[in-house]
Amino acid sequence: VERLLADLGRLCRARLIGPCASVSLLGRNIRAILHRLGDALELFEEQKIYLVSQAANDLNFTFVIDEKQGERLVQQLHDLLIRAAANDPVMGPTWEQLYAPVQAGAGPVPRWWRAKRDVLLRMAREHEAAYIYDGETIERRVAELRRMQSVDRVLYSVKANPHAGILQRVFSGGIGLECVSRGELEHVISCLRGIGREQILFTPNFAPRHEYEFALQQGVWVTLDNIHPLREWSELFKDREVFVRVDTGHGRGHHDHVRTAGVRTKFGVPLFELDELARLAQASKVKIVGLHAHTGSGIFNARNWTETADILTGLRQRFPDVRVVDVGGGLGIPERPGQLALDLPALDAALAQVRQQHPGVEIWLEPGRYIVAEAGVLLAQVTQLKGKGDVRYVGVATGMNSLIRPALYGAHHEIVNLTRIDEPASVMVDIVGPICESADQLGNDRLLPPTREGDVLLIANTGAYGHAMSSNYNLRAPAPEFLI
Repeated sequence: VERLLADLGRLCRARLIGPCASVSLLGRNIRAILHRLGDALELFEEQKIYLVSQAANDLNFTFVIDEKQGERLVQQLHDLLIRAAANDPVMGPTWEQLYAPVQAGAGPVPRWWRAKRDVLLRMAREHEAAYIYDGETIERRVAELRRMQSVDRVLYSVKANPHAGILQRVFSGGIGLECVSRGELEHVISCLRGIGREQILFTPNFAPRHEYEFALQQGVWVTLDNIHPLREWSELFKDREVFVRVDTGHGRGHHDHVRTAGVRTKFGVPLFELDELARLAQASKVKIVGLHAHTGSGIFNARNWTETADILTGLRQRFPDVRVVDVGGGLGIPERPGQLALDLPALDAALAQVRQQHPGVEIWLEPGRYIVAEAGVLLAQVTQLKGKGDVRYVGVATGMNSLIRPALYGAHHEIVNLTRIDEPASVMVDIVGPICESADQLGNDRLLPPTREGDVLLIANTGAYGHAMSSNYNLRAPAPEFLI
């Protein structure tokens, strides 16, 4: 190899890369599945694929990658491409379908809704469909976040779920609120009459001028999402202290629609406009005291927030009045059986190192879904059963009018037959709602026990962006909400 490198060196710059792994997809007409590899390739957004090759006979497709990434890529490709045949009597459920999600370094995540099954079934008999939120789970999540030593302030992202009872529990636990509209501001102020205005952060996006005026009158922290307000409404912010949302240039998350950084997203001041931002702020006598960034949602790697913190703290030389760095939210929760939970202590330790390097700077965190998603379930009664060839459908009383995440994001939510939860899951079905749209599918290829009309299905992890994004489409009212 050394002699080969020397020979090649006479013709070009040659270097040896390794150790590497070669991962191949084998099968007839392999080109037909290339469009399904996008999610798998996202695994390498921060890694390198050194070589991609395809056989002329269209029987294999090969990646050459870092050896340490090989096993992860193989696992993800298996998850994407290898599925049990519908109602296969031989293979049965997958390993992931048999076992619950596990905490990082711990055992299975407890399912609060199993312990409270009788209560849920009783409520489901009174309502064809209903959102149920568990207050104890919310309080537990709040307590976990409050134990983080590296974070000076935690702000709950109200858009995840603005239910008044949830806001009260979050605020009682010592967490502030982050709002993105005047409506959310008014709602928070109305629900939490004793809240100090310094405990509210207003982070609008392309909002009209009058919303900024209202927020400034209320005395809450106001975030500028681009330079237009300073350029066109400079008198509004004169002698004010503000936050600025920065686009770090790199978004992350489980779907394109939840990635909130980069040139193809509408959020934040891009790095190349920061010089103009500093000039406008100085001309308007505006103090930029906080820098904020949010890269996306459903993230499990602590490096996301430390890298964000490093970028923001590195901008303090340009904005010397900055005393707060807000690294956003997007903390992931397990969505599929077998998926590891976010290691919150590891995130705490990583952010503690940032604080140590930048004494005097406060670190703020603003989770939403992390606090409420697992606390919520959507219950729906089975209305009809149907078969089309090998495909079996289970229809339920509500659909994308109550929960649009599967249609909008391709989001995965665990679904169980709560009525027959201890019976073996042996039938592969698609779970659909009553909305007149082909996208009205809540779950595909799910194993359930033999299900009957009147059974109650439970859709898990729906406490965030469920009812908050619901609609009256088809003039069907979304599922009502209850906090227990």
